Amino acid sequence: MTEDLTPAEAYAAARARNAERATALYPFREMYDFDLDPFQIEACKALEAGKGVLVAAPTGSGKTIVGEFAVHLALAQGRKCFYTTPIKALSNQKYADLVKRYGADKVGLLTGDNSVNGDAPIVVMTTEVLRNMLYAGSQALSGLGYVVMDEVHYLSDRFRGAVWEEVIIHLPESVTLVSLSATVSNAEEFGDWLDTVRGDTEVIVSESRPVPLWQHVLAGRRMYDLFEEETDHGGRGASRREVNPDLLRLARTENTRTYNPRDRRRGKMVREADRERERHQRSRIWTPGRPEVIDRLDAEGLLPAITFIFSRAGCEAAVQQCLYAGLRLNDDEGRQRVREIVEARTASIPTEDLHVLGYYEWLEALERGIAAHHAGMLPTFKEVVEELFVRGLVKAVFATETLALGINMPARSVVLEKLVKWNGEQHADITPGEYTQLTGRAGRRGIDVEGHAVVLWQRGLDPGHLAGLAGTRTYPLRSSFKPSYNMAVNLVDQFGRHRSRELLETSFAQFQADRSVVGISRQVQKNEEGLEGYREGMTCHLGDFEEYALLRRDLKDRETELAKQGAAQRRAQAANSLEKLKPGDVIHVPTGKFAGLALVLDPGIPAGRTNGHRGFEHHDGPRPLVLTAERQVKRLASIDFPVPVEALERMRIPKSFNPRSPQSRRDLASALRSKAGHINPERHRKNRAAAADDREIARLRTAIRAHPCHGCDEREDHARWAERYHRLQRDTRQLERRIEGRTNTIARTFDRIVALLTELDYLRGDEVTDNGKRLARLYGELDLLASECLRDRVWEGLTPPELAACVSALVYESRQADDAVAPKLPTGNAKAALGEMVRIWGRLDALEEEFKINQAEGVGQREPDLGFAWAAYQWASDKSLDQVLREAEMPAGDFVRWCKQVIDVLGQIAAAAPKEDSTVAKNARKAVDSLLRGVVAYSSVG
Repeated sequence: MTEDLTPAEAYAAARARNAERATALYPFREMYDFDLDPFQIEACKALEAGKGVLVAAPTGSGKTIVGEFAVHLALAQGRKCFYTTPIKALSNQKYADLVKRYGADKVGLLTGDNSVNGDAPIVVMTTEVLRNMLYAGSQALSGLGYVVMDEVHYLSDRFRGAVWEEVIIHLPESVTLVSLSATVSNAEEFGDWLDTVRGDTEVIVSESRPVPLWQHVLAGRRMYDLFEEETDHGGRGASRREVNPDLLRLARTENTRTYNPRDRRRGKMVREADRERERHQRSRIWTPGRPEVIDRLDAEGLLPAITFIFSRAGCEAAVQQCLYAGLRLNDDEGRQRVREIVEARTASIPTEDLHVLGYYEWLEALERGIAAHHAGMLPTFKEVVEELFVRGLVKAVFATETLALGINMPARSVVLEKLVKWNGEQHADITPGEYTQLTGRAGRRGIDVEGHAVVLWQRGLDPGHLAGLAGTRTYPLRSSFKPSYNMAVNLVDQFGRHRSRELLETSFAQFQADRSVVGISRQVQKNEEGLEGYREGMTCHLGDFEEYALLRRDLKDRETELAKQGAAQRRAQAANSLEKLKPGDVIHVPTGKFAGLALVLDPGIPAGRTNGHRGFEHHDGPRPLVLTAERQVKRLASIDFPVPVEALERMRIPKSFNPRSPQSRRDLASALRSKAGHINPERHRKNRAAAADDREIARLRTAIRAHPCHGCDEREDHARWAERYHRLQRDTRQLERRIEGRTNTIARTFDRIVALLTELDYLRGDEVTDNGKRLARLYGELDLLASECLRDRVWEGLTPPELAACVSALVYESRQADDAVAPKLPTGNAKAALGEMVRIWGRLDALEEEFKINQAEGVGQREPDLGFAWAAYQWASDKSLDQVLREAEMPAGDFVRWCKQVIDVLGQIAAAAPKEDSTVAKNARKAVDSLLRGVVAYSSVG
């Protein structure tokens, strides 16, 4: 109470209030109709104090408030603020938010697709755009005070993550960095790195969600809570989360319901009773269908909901299933509002394209409050879905995981159909980080009291595993930084080779590698202390025991080597003898389970068909198929023949012989015993051991006997210490090699790239050649290939559509398997140019192998993909959308995305190509105009 304060306390409180009103944070807080959370206030105060900040907090917790405060500070100080995002959709959304707050004249947008008011004091952009501006030394960087990096945890992305680190390293020191991240377990480590490369950085971590999240499993008609909350019985009132016992019981019931072969011997009545009981249990436990799930959520007031399905086709199928089931989530008024919004947002799409894009089916679903959301959709369609969802006019969205990447589409509930997804190489369990990211969409701040995450019951679901996913709220941030050709020439051009190398050593990737070395270095130090103790233990008064131990070890190693050579020689002789076997040979199997007399039915080598039996090729040598004297037909392995084998006799195998017929086997085995049962096989004579005649072994034995330590009474005691010394020394050297492999790894990769670029005349010491300056303007995975094509004039004389087809091979990556049908290509000059591009790539690939540049590590040039060449050629040739999509067999969203990437690279080529004596620059600009039409040209900024 104010009246209870002493005059001094009241004065102090008044001063504090006045001081707070004088801060930039005070008017900023007044702009919001809710109180800021403690972590937001802490971050904003650090920013106002001139520090950089790293804010790590759960999805939906309001991290972007801190980014918006950086915008507020920049405007108040008359400086610029760049707000970067990982994806264009998020850039568009943030641009719209900031325009609404500050007005269109103060906010710009740069995404590669769009350039709106780029000189504004606030510019929203994708991270790649800022990276390109830094390398180009853009004038737009002057007056830059703040950079907000939204979703900075994206630097773990193995394809694009390096861009984030490039920006962080190369931003001018005067720029204050605001990094916004999902909750990561090594935020302090990342903060330490930011502190190193950017100066004073405050790390603010918030683990609490603004809206509590409840976890459920939906099985049949019942919604189970994943956890049951139990009060701690120690009296402290703390609560711990235990997995729901009903759910564990359900999983045990399902998983123990397996086939038992003994059931075949049980009575018919008992089996029938079991089946009836199982039918009854199944009637209570099943995986609910998609319409059934939405209906259930609607009945319990848990809509709007996002259902994550890790397949585009699955998302579209889910919408159709809901339509066929007659689901309607909107009333008449809602349907009318949906139609008005959709028609306004799609008015620019030509009528003839609407049918091709599936517009009318899409609109019908939207009017019912149902939609899909995935990368295969037209960008305009996705944006409409997002807008309607936020307005509450779409209540059920079926989405792929791309929706979880920061787009502002919070829901009351999130549904996960499965806990397995295709990661590009195989079906793998989703990680705790992915689970947190997906379920983080549940619970709308200021709207919902609680959010709900629902996992659908699947046979084999382990509640304990699910609880682990739900309980592990964090995941580590791992750098994916790798130098590229473009990065190398840009760095050398700005800083020279030596300084560039030092800059790369400051990357987060190297920071993490160096930190991991610290623990290994400590172990090396401990080992060295142990070696000193072992050295004392093996000291001998008669002489140098370390020298004597080395002689003994050399002798042991030589004996082991000769023994291995002898064993390998015997195996080779045995394999050679097996290769000489023919069907009908009678042999004696020397050892193993089937030792004894046997008849060769098939020698088990790639010999085609022999006597009606197919030969097989085996990687571990011949594997003959034999009939034993005990009537068994078995395929033997090389392990059954430690010594060479010879045919004892020959027998004819009847053409009617059937190895699956017991009678047939019995008759032939009887004939085998009669024919060869009396023959005693010759015993294999062992050869004289190679060690007996080896000069090196004789020399070492003589040296050992002549050594002074050989006569020591405590010789074997010393030898035990020497053996321990040797083992520890070997382990220590392995650790030292690991340290060497981890330190300076980025710089060594940079050195190899620089060596290759020097070989190709892109660099000469610290000088960047004209070829290098051209490469510096080309960004992308195949930057060096594009530069080589320009240098070799591969694209000269091509028409704009032909050039578009060729450039598509630099950006496109097929979603199909490598062994898919060969793609259709344009004929004539375009086909010849594409072939030349593949040949140049082959030359570069060989060079990369020579310079030890490894594509598996994310460095180097992948093979150009020709799968989009025909579609790009057709579209640039003014063919209709219907024809292009039908022939390309590609969703409209994918087609638009690839076209925009081709346009982006064509723009780079137009800037990098020679201006004189070349048609490439002019035709690249014409190709851009040819591609930028119809669905590709629809602006994603309204």
